[in-house]
Amino acid sequence: MAPNTAPRATETRLSDAYLAQIKSKRLMNFIMLVLFLALLASGFYTADSRNAGGFWDGLGNIFDFPAAMFGEAIERAYLMPAHLIRYIPSLIETINIAAASTLIGAMLGLVMSLLVTRGLAPIPWLVGPLRRILDILRAVPEIVIALVLIFMLGGGPVPAMIAIALHTVGAIGKLFSEVNENASLKPVEGLASVGANWTQRMWLGVIPQVAPNYLSYALLRFEINIRASAILGFVGAGGIGYDLRNTMSWGNGKYDEAAAIFILLFLTIVVVDQLSSLLRNRLTHGTPMTEVTS
Repeated sequence: MAPNTAPRATETRLSDAYLAQIKSKRLMNFIMLVLFLALLASGFYTADSRNAGGFWDGLGNIFDFPAAMFGEAIERAYLMPAHLIRYIPSLIETINIAAASTLIGAMLGLVMSLLVTRGLAPIPWLVGPLRRILDILRAVPEIVIALVLIFMLGGGPVPAMIAIALHTVGAIGKLFSEVNENASLKPVEGLASVGANWTQRMWLGVIPQVAPNYLSYALLRFEINIRASAILGFVGAGGIGYDLRNTMSWGNGKYDEAAAIFILLFLTIVVVDQLSSLLRNRLTHGTPMTEVTS
């Protein structure tokens, strides 16, 4: 009997320990949920009190602006084509800001990613400090950097481009470094055995392996930067966001122009998103574009 009861006792103990662990995990999840709901309720209460008690009263008016804007746009629909054509140059400026900042940020982010990837970095003791620099660049919002640069350089697209590029370096550097960690080290070791320097090892041994992922993340970041460049226009950084702020600040009588700008932004983001998705699928999976669209 003893040989049969010992495995059963062990199995029973393991089962009890597993059930106890499950109960403990569920209890912790419940506690975290209660804390989250308490913090959420506290946050809403604080927001309402600091807003002089008008937070809940203002919820009923949340759709007033969209209703006024689209109502005026429908009423003046005959002017919509002219408005769309009028703001295309500002839209092109916004896309140029996003494209330039993405290109600069991706190139600098690529270099930073190679410098912070463990096992590939030429100076191992710099990995930690450089990673903290990337963390800082990601942590500071673009709008904060843009406000500082606008104060220093004045309004225009240049502060917006620099602000978005700096944030892009932080984000792209992090993403690219994670991609680099999955690269095979055999080509790097082979190049090192024939006397290749660090730059040659990275250019010939690492980048060809991960280039599709690089391009995929860069295209995704380009989509994000278009939105960011439009938002920065509200603080005087140029582009179509600046025109949107002006039209909205004028109120009634300009809402049809604001609607035209919203339409241009929406169409641009949709087109860029679709093109980027097609290119990313083709680069990462080799999927023909006709199959993706179907």
